[in-house]
Amino acid sequence: QVQLVESGGGLVQAGGSLRLSCAASGSIYSINTMGWYRQAPGKQREWVAYITSIGSTNYAYAVKGRFTISRDNGENTVYLLMNSLKPEDTAVYYCNSVLQVRPGVPGTSYWGQGTQVTVSS
Repeated sequence: QVQLVESGGGLVQAGGSLRLSCAASGSIYSINTMGWYRQAPGKQREWVAYITSIGSTNYAYAVKGRFTISRDNGENTVYLLMNSLKPEDTAVYYCNSVLQVRPGVPGTSYWGQGTQVTVSS
């Protein structure tokens, strides 16, 4: 089975930083795009950032200039460095990966369980 496991969440004060990690494990043939999403209290899940297999990145407007996404292909891990955190960044953060589990099988989307990020004022 394929698993995506997030870690690194916690409680920080506004202006602080956190680094989230998401490691993919299991029967994985290849990983395409990896990304981060978040769901704040009372809101729908929203896209935060993505990174392609060759390192191209993009960010949601709300986090641009503050967050940095990166990946380690050898470890099947994606990271999200969050700087200058604001209370409105408080959410459960989820990683997502489009990956193939077997050659010849189209890539499908997988989700982690999420990690809580709380930013106090």
